[in-house]
Amino acid sequence: MTPRTPRAGEDADDLDVEEALALVNDAHAPGDRPSGDRRHGDGTQGTPSSGAPAHRDGTDWTEARATAERAPRRGGGHRAGHLTPVSVPLSSALGLTLAAPLVALTDLPSFDTSAMDGWAVSGPGPWDVREEGVLAGHTAHAPLTDGEAVRIATGARIPPDTTAVLRSEHGRTDDKGRLHATAATRAPHTVSHGQDIRPRGQECRSGDQLLPVGTQVTPPVLGMAAAAGYDTLTVVPRPRAAVFVLGDELLGEGLPHDGLIRDALGPLLPPWLRALGADVVDVRRVGDQEDALHQALTACDADVVVTTGGTAAGPVDHVHPTLRRLGAELLVDGVAVRPGHPMLLARISEKQYLVGLPGNPLAAVSGLVTLAEPLLRTLAARPAPEGYTLPLRDAVQGHPHDTRLVPVALRGDRALPLLYNGPAMLRGIAAADALAVVPPGGAKPGHEAELLDLPWASGGIGVCFT
Repeated sequence: MTPRTPRAGEDADDLDVEEALALVNDAHAPGDRPSGDRRHGDGTQGTPSSGAPAHRDGTDWTEARATAERAPRRGGGHRAGHLTPVSVPLSSALGLTLAAPLVALTDLPSFDTSAMDGWAVSGPGPWDVREEGVLAGHTAHAPLTDGEAVRIATGARIPPDTTAVLRSEHGRTDDKGRLHATAATRAPHTVSHGQDIRPRGQECRSGDQLLPVGTQVTPPVLGMAAAAGYDTLTVVPRPRAAVFVLGDELLGEGLPHDGLIRDALGPLLPPWLRALGADVVDVRRVGDQEDALHQALTACDADVVVTTGGTAAGPVDHVHPTLRRLGAELLVDGVAVRPGHPMLLARISEKQYLVGLPGNPLAAVSGLVTLAEPLLRTLAARPAPEGYTLPLRDAVQGHPHDTRLVPVALRGDRALPLLYNGPAMLRGIAAADALAVVPPGGAKPGHEAELLDLPWASGGIGVCFT
């Protein structure tokens, strides 16, 4: 959602990260880690040497992502981590992951075929040409005899006893209707045995493994499957996701007024989740009442529920109390990242998870890439994206203790940090190609930053959002 007044108990750093960052690095150059920054396994910060109180910073960002990725494999209802495979028609398989090897059901090609338009010829030329030609899709023709030729189309079945196919541009007929080879690279009236014939089984034999388990179904995979004889594929289905946008202050249309603001996350989250491989089955607004949230969660059968706001400890922050009421297991409760610190991940049941996103838009995006993306990737058995780095063109101010995720535009071989990157802002991420991972203390120009591609920048909007 768009900028709003802080709720009681909400993390102030996430409401105004620029104000918090103004206090960073007064005595430290970007990239220097403040003294006394010692993380412990319990997620707390060690006492600084100055004697200042310990800093509670939540789960380390890298560990939070790893926890979300392995959650379905540890204690969930999916032994392999991913959802139970299903059989779907080819038309529904795009973007899914093969759960069984793609094994050829036939030889490819399944009979000797012509690779070119031209003539099927037998023996040395010149050749007498049969009157009736051979077309693709027609039944087998009578064998050729030595010195005989027949017109043939690309993909047509080769008549028995054919020596080769003579391409149209390599032959001519004389005034008596006899065919002559004219290719300058060959001796007159000769062709190479097997020339321009695709023999049966050239690409594969029946029973050959064409693609392994774990292959993502792309348009060429669909074509390969169809050619190999498949009508359906065994795949891991898309995780079913529900989006609950929490808050009484939200408008679905029109201009903000009278303390009400536009809901930005309702339009943002569903297509982003689809880009991450989810099937979004429900998007609804839920008011600021604990019973309303409890009722919505109880009635929901989605694999992953994504909520917005309500993850802190204020009077209308009902996510934690509702999870306790449901007996859910908290896997991640707060992450050492800005924006997005109060995000959470919970296992509601053996086969259902909840990703609690902060209410501010860029903070919610941070929660998507930190917790939702690796969780959905495991459930869908999709491969992890290849990590990469690029040098930052400009310095980026850091948080004293936490990782920062900063929108960047890719310009040649450098990443340009974008302005308007506060937790309540969308202007920066709307122009971004990726998010740069900035370590505690900040980064100098030229720092090699890990980059997280945004789905539409890396995969293509036409495929991702279908």
